[in-house]
Parts: sequence; structure tokens; C-alpha cells
Amino acid sequence: MEKMRDSIFKKPVKKSFEFDEEVASVFDDMIERSVPFYKEVVDLVADLAVKNLKENSLVYDLGSSTGNTLIEIHKKSSFNLRLVGIDSSEAMIKRACNKAAAYGADITFVKEDILNYSYEPCEMFIANYTLQFIRPLKREKFIKRIHSNLKEGGVFIFSEKIVTEDKRLSKQLIEIYHSYKKKQGYSDFEIAQKREALENVLIPYTMEENVEMVRSAGFSFVEPIFRWANFATFFARK
Repeated sequence: MEKMRDSIFKKPVKKSFEFDEEVASVFDDMIERSVPFYKEVVDLVADLAVKNLKENSLVYDLGSSTGNTLIEIHKKSSFNLRLVGIDSSEAMIKRACNKAAAYGADITFVKEDILNYSYEPCEMFIANYTLQFIRPLKREKFIKRIHSNLKEGGVFIFSEKIVTEDKRLSKQLIEIYHSYKKKQGYSDFEIAQKREALENVLIPYTMEENVEMVRSAGFSFVEPIFRWANFATFFARK
């Protein structure tokens, strides 16, 4: 399916970032050009999902956006899975449903706030670049909910933008990321506009804070499985 080009931040920002119709219409292009190794991370998550699931396992994708991760899991799985994507953006849900239909994928997409949804006991939760948009106090309580709704041995895989406490390294990583986005065709103005729109909306943790948050929720194991500069993916097991 052809992607629309992201040019949202070529004009001055008038509001904080939100996943509205405008963002949803260009989301696939935006995330592939804004998140380094996005396709590789989705591929890695899907591979791990299939290796840790069995027939009729229930998987929740939190903040499922246009459905990329669940569709990739569907494509890789040789057995039936119950795949449920949850997103609060109606525009994202509509695109996810259309995309799943195009792939012939039996996936349920639900328009709901992930903090309020009533989860069934499940084998896996996935949250790719989602937790960072949840306020810290609510975030830590929500991780405990994820843990409590996982079956014993269940898996939680999540990806996040991260920060480092070393100010010198932090500045260097931001500069490297800035260069990465310029190579993807974004202008200095667009990069600055998006950073301003995301301020106080996206609140990242350090690598250690993410690990500690998951351990404190009761997970027996958590480990980073991928990192590029200030982006990381984590694998946790109950």
C-alpha cells in the first residue's frame, strides 16, 4: 500500500503533537523516517512473538497505530493467534482495519484508551513507542496492570525512546539523531517544529529506569534486546 509523504512540520506548529487524522494519514512514512531501524525492530518483535506463542495465544498490541506489528506477526505465524490492537485514535484504527483487510489478516482493532481497557489473561503484550506518551505516575501503575494480566511465563516486549544522564553523551546522541533525520529528508525547521510539538507529550526514561520500572512491577526477567543511540527495545517475562 502506497504511503503518503510526511510534510506536517513544514508549517509552524500550532498545537502539541497528537495522533489525529493529519498524523494518521502520513504515519507509516513518518515513523519509518523518524525511528531508526523501525522495520528491523518490528521484524525482531514479530520473530520473538512467534517463537514465544502457541496456537490460539492472545496478543495485545498497545498503541497499535496502523497495525504494522500485528500484521507482521500474522504474516510470520504458521498457527492461529488472537491478535488485538488497541489505539485511542479513530483515524489509526480505520487505517489498521483497512490494511489488515488488504493482507487478509484476522486482527481485531479496538478504539479505546489502553489505560482503561479490560484485558483478558493473555500470553503477550507489545508496546512499540507507546509507553513514552503515558505520564510517569500512570505509566508505572499501568506496567503493574500489564504484569497482572499476563499468564505465568507470558512476555512483554516494548520499544521506547530513551535518554541518558550523561549530559555530554546526551548532546552527542541528539546531534547524531538530528543528522539521521536530515538524511531522511527532514529539514532543520521540520525537526525543530516536531521537537517543540512533542515537548511535554513524549516523556522518555533512561535505559535503567525502564528496566527498574518493569522489575518493580514483578517481572522475573527484563533485558534490552536492541539499541540504536536513544532508541531501545526491551524483552520481559513474567
